[in-house]
Amino acid sequence: MRIKALVIRIIRQFIRDKRTLAMMFIAPLLILTLVNLVFSSNDYEPKIGVVSDQKIVDLLRSSDNAFFAYQNASIAHQDLADEKLDAVLEVTLPSTSITLEGSNPTANKSSITTIEKALRSLPNQDTEKTKNAPEINYLHGSADMETFDYIGPFLIGFFIFFFVFLISGVSFLRERTTGTLERLLATPMRRWEMVVGYVIGFGIFTILQSAIIVSFAIYILDIMMAGSIWLVILITLMLAITALSLGTLLSAFATNELQMIQFIPLVVVPQVFFSGLFSIETMAEWLKPLSIIMPLTYGGEAIRDVMIQGDGWNDIYGNVLVLIGFSLLFMILNVLALKKHRKL
Repeated sequence: MRIKALVIRIIRQFIRDKRTLAMMFIAPLLILTLVNLVFSSNDYEPKIGVVSDQKIVDLLRSSDNAFFAYQNASIAHQDLADEKLDAVLEVTLPSTSITLEGSNPTANKSSITTIEKALRSLPNQDTEKTKNAPEINYLHGSADMETFDYIGPFLIGFFIFFFVFLISGVSFLRERTTGTLERLLATPMRRWEMVVGYVIGFGIFTILQSAIIVSFAIYILDIMMAGSIWLVILITLMLAITALSLGTLLSAFATNELQMIQFIPLVVVPQVFFSGLFSIETMAEWLKPLSIIMPLTYGGEAIRDVMIQGDGWNDIYGNVLVLIGFSLLFMILNVLALKKHRKL
């Protein structure tokens, strides 16, 4: 009977806790659906600029829609640098050269495969040597670039975002459940001062966390680093502050640590798929706009551009400003969320 009573009590607890029931039965279905949509996507279709005489250009374009004609090699290489193209193919018989953008291994492989297949289809026998051994150059990266060099920047951003989100949310929740927040609210301190104080307090430790993770990835794991480590630390710091302000915001809607953890499948996991860790270009068109509302999209992209492409502040400041915008938005919502505890 005692066992029966315990079982009944647990069942009643679950039935009363609608959020836990949703996490157990609905969240897995949503994530599985998202995974299915992401991994059931189309193959990557490269964009390749061709600089050659009109006859060869027409032959290549007739074999594959991936080729785009360019009259000027400098314009083609500028578009490559601007990431409008994945590769530039220059055919000046009897030589052929391929310049890859280089930062995306998937795009590199797809571009080389498409080009080699198209070159083999050329009917002119004078190009036999060209078709067999084109010269391959890299704008960014190299032939020795490993998969971890590409996904590493996104993983750095993800782990910083995930742990800061979780720790800050649980810590702020504990402040509320232990009565510390109520005692602070009883003082003349304003809500915005409280939010800024928490952000700065946690932010001190996120600076240290960002520096340790980035330094470990570069100097211990030997991940590719073409740009400035200080820019990477800055980006990860802004990403951490975004996660911190989001974590404290969502903690206002949780009553215990379990409910805070339940936000992970709904808030953190979807960002993994849209941050650039998986190719957004191959997703269904209606899924792509979701990446716009994901902070990890901007953080991961900026870290990748600095570490792989060697970009400077002028190239990544837009992403940093977006992260600042997310942080300010979440901080304002934090201030509003504190209204239910005290009105000033």
